Amino acid sequence: MSFKDLKLIKPLLKAIEASGYTEPTLVQERTIPVILEGKDVIVSAQTGTGKTAAFALPILQQLFDKQDAPKRGKKIKALVISPTRELALQIQQNFKNYAQFSNLRSLVIFGGVAIEPQVDVLKKGVDILIATPGRLLDLYKQDLINLDKVETFVLDEADLMLAMGFIDDVKKIERLCPEEKQTLLFSATIPYKIEELANSILKDPERIDVTPTQSVAQDVSQVLYYVPKRRKIELCLHLLRNTVKGNVIIFRRTKFGVKKLEERLAEKGYRVDSIHGDKNQNDRQTALNKFKNGYAKILIATDVAARGIDINELDNVLNFDMPNVAETYVHRIGRTGRAGNIGSAYSLCSADEKSYVKTIENYVNVQIPVEKEHPYPLDPNAKPIVHKKKGSKYKKGRKSEASKKKKRRWY
Repeated sequence: MSFKDLKLIKPLLKAIEASGYTEPTLVQERTIPVILEGKDVIVSAQTGTGKTAAFALPILQQLFDKQDAPKRGKKIKALVISPTRELALQIQQNFKNYAQFSNLRSLVIFGGVAIEPQVDVLKKGVDILIATPGRLLDLYKQDLINLDKVETFVLDEADLMLAMGFIDDVKKIERLCPEEKQTLLFSATIPYKIEELANSILKDPERIDVTPTQSVAQDVSQVLYYVPKRRKIELCLHLLRNTVKGNVIIFRRTKFGVKKLEERLAEKGYRVDSIHGDKNQNDRQTALNKFKNGYAKILIATDVAARGIDINELDNVLNFDMPNVAETYVHRIGRTGRAGNIGSAYSLCSADEKSYVKTIENYVNVQIPVEKEHPYPLDPNAKPIVHKKKGSKYKKGRKSEASKKKKRRWY
């Protein structure tokens, strides 16, 4: 099938050709005609499948005949909600590319940067707004944005919105838009809470499941290393010296963990950078550009900061911390092995993470191969370390003095 077969107008076909695309992906092939019919949709498709174009192209086509309004008179006709800044920027760049042969205007707004330039562009008028939930609600509360004319409402990466605690904000934003609108929900996975959200805001939607959540890329080799938690950094260094070839994204669970590992790798002379929630947008974008351009060979990231990163030629993914959600594992390793390339996924698992591995293997219906020949093996009988809560009456198996005195008073 070609893009012409999807009945797209000539300006869009010209923009698609200029962007270097020759034929639609499966999610585009199945989704674009349904959106052009004006139906609500729920689309399950993983990152990297071309889903941004699947909603951007039909939205632009629907707006094309309404583009002659003066710039200052333009009202927001399409609203796209994105959970992260990086993803929002990526979506807006796609809209700009596809709209290059029209007068349609788009704007991206997100927190972490000055609000005034965003307000200035809003006042001039835009057709399409891409926004993160927090900044959008801030602007609305200041009476700086009007959503009364929105005709198409898009939720992208809905499962990440749920994980980041944005669902209540999303519901508020949806209620600020007109009741009569087309709603498009895109998500890599459809957990119960997302299903519940879809039922509350979509009207008789058509479901499109392009990539089953249990699937993992066929071109990604997976290997698992069992290692004591305290030896993970040493094993990571060993793999970077001897096994990992090419560039690599290393995933850590926390911002503190990202910073600690970055410092250690930099001390060893590695070209490394990082992205996490404490970095402002300019620093995050600089780190990403350094990695894309090859100046940094290692990028360390948290899952939230990494969602929306678009890197076509990623050689390796290394799970320094095992994810406690199986879908997250699929997202992580799905970043490599794209577009016919071969990728590798390495996972370091300590004793307290063994249950995560079982959950992941049940989810993907694959047993991850274990590499036993490495310098820091985990004792098969090792038990997870249980950390005592602060303020506990017990320390090292003995009762506190306060507890003893209290007991003596009863006797």
